[in-house]
Amino acid sequence: ERSGIHIIDLNQSLAFIDKAYDFVKDTVANGGTVLFVGTKKQAQESIAEQATRVGQPYVNERWLGGLLTNFQTVSKRLGRMKELEEVDYEDTTQGYTKKELLMKKRELTKLQKSLGGIRSLTKTPSAMWVIDPLREHLAIDEAKKLGIPVVGILDSNADPDDFQYLIPGNDDAIRSVGLLTKVIADAVAEGLIERHQKPEAEGNVSAVEPLAEWERELLEASTEPPAPEAAAEPAAKAAATKAPAKAPAKAAAAKKPAADKAPAAKKAPAKAAADKKPAAAKAAAEKAPAKAAAKKPAAATAAGRPSERNR
Repeated sequence: ERSGIHIIDLNQSLAFIDKAYDFVKDTVANGGTVLFVGTKKQAQESIAEQATRVGQPYVNERWLGGLLTNFQTVSKRLGRMKELEEVDYEDTTQGYTKKELLMKKRELTKLQKSLGGIRSLTKTPSAMWVIDPLREHLAIDEAKKLGIPVVGILDSNADPDDFQYLIPGNDDAIRSVGLLTKVIADAVAEGLIERHQKPEAEGNVSAVEPLAEWERELLEASTEPPAPEAAAEPAAKAAATKAPAKAPAKAAAAKKPAADKAPAAKKAPAKAAADKKPAAAKAAAEKAPAKAAAKKPAAATAAGRPSERNR
């Protein structure tokens, strides 16, 4: 602490990040799930974005009391939400009046806002990623009762005992929250890849189950090597472009002698013109003195006449 400002050493935070990253990766690789929790305004968008990217449940609105300890009741509400989603609210011929459809739609909107992020949650999660433990104290208390390990950001005003895997950082800045949440989501993605790469003989159920779209995208982006045919195509294209390039070079070389001859033919008239120029200059020089000599006697006679008159 300096002048009332708490300074966090990020070099020490890196070691804690590595521990949390390995724990989350191993948890997901063994078939577990991670619940992302962050209801403060700075964390809502990043929590929903990163959890959706890796297909994990999340809570970015108000935490409902008993979400983990009373999961049976919560699962019933999830079933009710899925039931309401199947209703066509534009069709009034299903036996519901307009008022009943309006009430059902309002109920669906309320359930989606509070439970939409955990619609895929079928059992209690294996771990929890929490931002701002002071705000999410209800979630941490329920996780402690059920023995769920908590991973989160430890700010200067938080209690380290609330976390099993803590990362010192600032939980009030949007950038730090988004960065650390992305790191945890990357750990989940790596754990999913390891889970599906395990052979079926080891009892890995995920190797038999069909992949979801987001899981298939993660695996294709990280594990697929470039095909040999695809690698051969660029080489063939490069060879095809080099072969035609040589032919134009030869044609240009063949045209060069003709181009050299043309300037030589043009130079001959230029030399003849240059030879003619001195002869013309000499003739002009000879004429000029003759004219000057012819004018001098006339001037002398003109000057001599007045003197004769005076006599």
